[in-house]
Amino acid sequence: MSSVTFITWLIVSLFFYSNEVASSSSSAISVSASFGAGSRSILRSIDKNKELKEDYAVELNATNFDSVLKETPAAHAVVEFFAHWCPACRNYKPQYEKIAKIFNGADAVHPGMILLTRVDCALKINTNLCDKFSVGRYPTLLWGPPSKFVSGSWDPKQEKSEIRSIEDARTADLLLNWINKQMNSSYRLEDRKYENDLQKNASDIGQIARAVYDIEEATSTAFDIILDHKMIKSETKVSLVKFFQLLVVHHPSRRCRKGTAELLVDFDNLLANKEIDSGERGEIRNYQICGKDVPRGYWMFCRGSKNETRGFSCGLWVLLHSLSVRVDDGESQLAFTTICDFIHNFFICEECRQHFYTMCSSTKTRSVSTPFNKSRDFVLWLWQAHNKVNERLMKVEASLETDDPQFPKITWPPQQLCPSCYGTVRVDESRPIEWDLDEVHKFLINYYGKALVNLNKDKEFTVERLVNLSDDAASSASVNALVVPVGAALAIAVASCAFGALACYWRQHQKSRKPRRSWN
Repeated sequence: MSSVTFITWLIVSLFFYSNEVASSSSSAISVSASFGAGSRSILRSIDKNKELKEDYAVELNATNFDSVLKETPAAHAVVEFFAHWCPACRNYKPQYEKIAKIFNGADAVHPGMILLTRVDCALKINTNLCDKFSVGRYPTLLWGPPSKFVSGSWDPKQEKSEIRSIEDARTADLLLNWINKQMNSSYRLEDRKYENDLQKNASDIGQIARAVYDIEEATSTAFDIILDHKMIKSETKVSLVKFFQLLVVHHPSRRCRKGTAELLVDFDNLLANKEIDSGERGEIRNYQICGKDVPRGYWMFCRGSKNETRGFSCGLWVLLHSLSVRVDDGESQLAFTTICDFIHNFFICEECRQHFYTMCSSTKTRSVSTPFNKSRDFVLWLWQAHNKVNERLMKVEASLETDDPQFPKITWPPQQLCPSCYGTVRVDESRPIEWDLDEVHKFLINYYGKALVNLNKDKEFTVERLVNLSDDAASSASVNALVVPVGAALAIAVASCAFGALACYWRQHQKSRKPRRSWN
């Protein structure tokens, strides 16, 4: 240690020691610190011999305000505009944090329902942002759909606005009561995780719209499992590349299509790196397949009444169904083999993996034969396979009492969700169901297609946009660049051809690009 470093350390130590002695009669220390843009913690309370209390409200600033509110799965948002020097704001923070703890983060009681955020107007970076929302006093609380805050503004004189001011919320109880009135809900400060707020109404088709966030969660979780368990081997690379190609074209989430495309474009370079064969994650850990904020750590449509039920397996099933209803006739057999190979090589539950692959290897089901010539056949095969799994698990979980009491396994879809799917009204539950397969197919196309993306109507990075971009890119793309893994996308059919051309264009620019940095 140099003499300068030692002297600096000594001065800092003496400074903090003298402050500690001067405040020895106090039972707590109040610390107020203004950090740079993007920091989450200010005005934290520190009790003696205790760690810093965690902030649950998400701190926003001018640089991340739009992006955070744009990407949140929450249907509602509260934004608190405050100033770190304001005594009333400091006193209000514990009340606000009680509500944020209920809704924000993976450990929240009701995750993904409401996003509670804060903006420090005392920081110069936020001056224009606070002016846009007419902040004239501290604290100011605004409520509205997150999308209305994005690139938006608020004027108290404006009569018709989806952004509203919360006037009487001086305590946590008052704020929660105000929220309950707006949402017609019954949230309580005493709520415990998994107690309520579960989506139990099977007849409400609108519930599936929120599953797009669970599909993102399942996609990202599956990728993390593959990396954590070092499952990318020489013999499994091809099946993984094919599955990525399927996601690039048909994943219902724009973010996952984009993230998978970026990974796929670079995958040949990653394949050449021996660290993958040796099981090391290396550079591939820098790729977050559905964006930097995913996985979020919680489930919405797939949330169970217990921590160990539903979740990832539910999200993975919804992903597979959503892929099946998006493939064309010419892609159906390839999509079928791609999904079967992916589950066989990368699903870590051994019994489930073997059972699914046995169904894949069977040449016929009750009403669908392979190879598939029509996408309808593939959609119905996956639906029948899922019901077979449910039938098997019904018996196993009932005998072991490991089922979710709020979400028992059922034959899908239930009659109240799709009455027309049932050829006759079921009087005797023991008799086989007479399905109207045409109606089942229509239901699945709507449920896992149009209804699922109802809350996720993205206009960017769609297949149509890929086609348009590829027309311009194809002329400048090198023929030699159409090699594995991107060239193999031609096998995914017409839409994949468009992606292949675009990917070639990206690769030409990639060579002069700076090394990728981690998003963590």
